[in-house]
Parts: sequence; C-alpha cells; structure tokens
Amino acid sequence: MVFFRSVSLLSKLRSHVTQQSSSLKNSVRWFQVQTSSDLDLHSQLKELIPEQQERLKKLKSEYGKVQLGNITVDMVIGGMRGMTGLLWETSLLDPDEGIRFRGLSIPECQKVLPGAKPDGEPLPEGLLWLLLTGKVPSKEQVDALSKELRSRATVPDYVYKAIDALPVTAHPMTQFASGVMALQVRSEFQKAYEKGIPKARYWEPTYEDSLSLIAQVPVVAAYVYRRIYKDGKIIPSDDSLDYGANFSHMLGFDDPKMLELMRLYVTIHSDHEGGNVSAHTGHLVASALSDPYLSFVAALNGLAGPLHGLANQEVLLWIKSVVAECGENITKEKLKDFVWKTLNSGKVVPGFGHGVLRKTDPRYMCQREFALKHLPNDLLFQLVSNLYEIVPPILTELGKVKNPWPNVDAHSGVLLNYFGLTEARYYTVLFGVSRSIGICSQLIWDRALGMPLERPKSVTMEWLENHCKKAASS
Repeated sequence: MVFFRSVSLLSKLRSHVTQQSSSLKNSVRWFQVQTSSDLDLHSQLKELIPEQQERLKKLKSEYGKVQLGNITVDMVIGGMRGMTGLLWETSLLDPDEGIRFRGLSIPECQKVLPGAKPDGEPLPEGLLWLLLTGKVPSKEQVDALSKELRSRATVPDYVYKAIDALPVTAHPMTQFASGVMALQVRSEFQKAYEKGIPKARYWEPTYEDSLSLIAQVPVVAAYVYRRIYKDGKIIPSDDSLDYGANFSHMLGFDDPKMLELMRLYVTIHSDHEGGNVSAHTGHLVASALSDPYLSFVAALNGLAGPLHGLANQEVLLWIKSVVAECGENITKEKLKDFVWKTLNSGKVVPGFGHGVLRKTDPRYMCQREFALKHLPNDLLFQLVSNLYEIVPPILTELGKVKNPWPNVDAHSGVLLNYFGLTEARYYTVLFGVSRSIGICSQLIWDRALGMPLERPKSVTMEWLENHCKKAASS
C-alpha cells in the first residue's frame, strides 16, 4: 500500500506535477497512489513490467523515426555532452531543477519517502522501491524490503580473502572493487544464462543478483574501512537497523545524527540519470549481458576517477589545505586570495561546477540544510558556507565555466568529517555503495525491457574534416 502522509501533501504534489512541462509530465506518468498492500517488491515488478514493455513497444513503433536533435562536431569531440542517447527510467536530470527520482525532486522525496522516525531523513530502501516501481512505498513495504536486504547480506569468506590478498595500503576503491568482483562467483544471472533461460525472463535472475549486490556492498565496504583504518577490527551488522544506519554502525559510527546523515547520503547519491561515467559504464557493460556484479564493478572503476566520484575526496583535502595554510578563522578576503591562488596555479576549486547542472546542486542544498540543523557552528561548515558565497562570483569573473555553483561533492566531506569519518581517501567507497541502488535498479529495467547491446558509431578526425568540408561546400 502506497500512500502520502497527508491529504494536503498529496494535493500539493499533484498541483506541483500539473505545473511541470509536458516532458516532465510524461516522466511521472506512472507515479501514482497505490492501493495494493503487497509487501513483496518482486511481485510488484512482475505486475508492472508487461505494461512498460507495451509502452516501449508503442513508443518505438509510433515514434521510432522522430529526431531528438542534431549532433555537432563539438559533441563528438567534447565527451558527447548535450547528446541525447540513452534510455534511463529511474531518474532525470534537469539543468535548472536538478535530479528527479521518478519525477520527484529531492525535497519532495524527503517529504514523502518513509523515514526511520517522524520527519527523519528518507530511508534508502524507500528510494530503491520508488526507483524500481515508480511508486512511493508505505513504511510497511520499506520495512519488508529492509528485512529482505538483511537476509541477503551474508558475504562469503572468499570475498574477504580476496581483499586480504591486497596490500592494506591499496586505495580503498581498489579493495572495494576487488571484493565486489569476488561476489560475482554467486551470480544467479550467469547460472541462469548458462542453463538457457528465455530472454523474457532475464530480469528475474538480474533482480536476484541486484538485490543481493545492494545488500552485500555495505558489508564489503565496511570491511575495507575497518581493515585499512581500524586495525582490522570488524563490527558485525545489527539486524535491528535499516540499510543506511547499519552501514554506519558497521563502519563504527553510532551517533543517531550520523545514522540520519548516512540515510540521507546514500539516498541522494544513489542515482543521477544515465549519462555520468559510473551509470553509463554500468549500463554499457550490462548491455553485453554481463551480470550485475561484472557491470557494477566496471561502474565502480569509473567512479574511482578524479573527474567523477573521487572528487568528493579532493574537496575535503583542499578545504583542509586552506585551514592548514590560513587557519580555521580565515577571513573572507584571505579566503578569496586563496581561491585565486588555487586558480592561478592552474588548478580547479574542487566541488564547484557540473557537466549538466546550471544552478546549485539540490544535493548540496539538502546537505547544507542538514548542517544548519545539526552542526551550524562547525568551523569547516562555516568555511564551506563562505566558499558558497565567494567562489561562484570568482568563477563567473573568469568566464570559463558554464556552472560556477557548488555540486554534491562540495559539502559531503565536511559532514562526514564532523561525525568522525575523517579518512577522505575512503569517501568514494561511500559513493559506490550508494550508486549500487540506482545502477542496479536501472539494470533490472534494462533486462525487463529487452534493451539491446550498446554500439554507437565512432569516426576519425579525417572523417570529420572531410564531412565538414563537404557540408560547407554544399
């Protein structure tokens, strides 16, 4: 049974959706109030899939030849930015509004998704349900899903041995990816494919693998953290806790505020449509019918890059370098000087700008609100607040960036640092745990909808030169 917490809230959301553009209306077409009391996510999906299969079939037959835009040389040599080329059902990124999960903004998700307590941060299990079904779950459905994930969270000993084979000095993402790779041994999709499962049922073992992977990655991630930073003293899971809180507990952090932060962190980092490096990599590898474990490990390796998930590590290190050089009570004028010094040295100010967004990242704003509520007097938070005021005008003055505003990475490290998770090199692992929810949700739908092998066309510089010369002369 899916419901909203109040009739007035439902009315507000309906009013909000009505005001959106026609394209946004289409994206939330099947966001609805559900009357079923079914607590089983698998059976919910089984009911939804035939309708969406027909929807895609109709879309292809009626509009398959409709053009979505023109491809320019700039797009080809500029990282395909601005090029529409992927179907990604679970979320949509608007340059001005930010991310929407199945049509819902982050503030809306915070209002309607069940929390561990009244007015608490949304539970990641609730977002997983929303991404997979397009419907807001009840607290009972979230609790049932949380229980199922706990039942799938056992990690075989050989996974730990695979991690232990690496030097303890190996980067946390290297150890994390190696552990997830070892989980692949139990892939249900691989076994089913080798036995000749019909294509129409590919989504079922994919679902099994995906939920098991989502359940197990916090355990693997916590093991990596404790191995590197806490002398290998492992903390067992607590079956009384939800997904985000249990992850925090296994890391060694039990402050109720930290549990709330982890719920928020996992939720807002879970998905950011399909064009970013990790999401696209996972989708691309999965299009070859690689199982969810193989696909997600590939995504993790993309996430580990400095231009993607590793950026959250770089932000905190840069902020700490400001404090080390200028002190904690740095004035705004000295902070401006430090920013200019960074830029004039040929470096960037980490945490600012985004490949798609053209306004402040809503994921930044909800973390800022969390900080204002729970740690308003923290010196590093105040420094981040000053950077929010100082950096955008400087970047605008430079005139080299389309978006001078802070992104999600500009804030997360300061929050984690406040509650004691100070090891910046580990932060991308947290991002990876979160991203499992979005990538695996879409992968299930890729299988259900029969999405084909991805194979775009590539060209050489000579081809581009000849093509452009012909176009100019015609």
